[in-house]
Amino acid sequence: MKEQSFHNHTRYQPLQHFIWLPLSLSMLVCTIGYVIYQIMNDAFSLQLLFLLGLVVLAIIPGMLARIYAITLQDRLIRTEEQLRYYMLTKKRIDPRITIKQMIALLFASDEEYVRLVDRAVAENLSPREIKREIHVWRRDDHRV
Repeated sequence: MKEQSFHNHTRYQPLQHFIWLPLSLSMLVCTIGYVIYQIMNDAFSLQLLFLLGLVVLAIIPGMLARIYAITLQDRLIRTEEQLRYYMLTKKRIDPRITIKQMIALLFASDEEYVRLVDRAVAENLSPREIKREIHVWRRDDHRV
């Protein structure tokens, strides 16, 4: 497998990013356009509101599934990174570190990890800055 780096660590889910999202957006835009067209032609009806509501209701479950998966994943990453820090230092991780920083630190090798955690807390590094500081990347192919 190709080595992960700052430039190629982003993961896309083809069905989610390239099919469901574009189709949902186009369906919503077309439906809104159709409703506006009907209103301008004095052909507004309750059925149009039901159509718009149906389109919105069709999109919501996909959005919720994604939000729930990412929220759960973030909780798991927090737990994994707290355990990883403890295993490497025999100390608890600083509570000031944010979940976004932990997610960025997920990619750091064990050799760089403790130093980057300490810097992230001390200098309040952004996730992007943390990722730029990683020299040896740990692969993560299991993200949602």
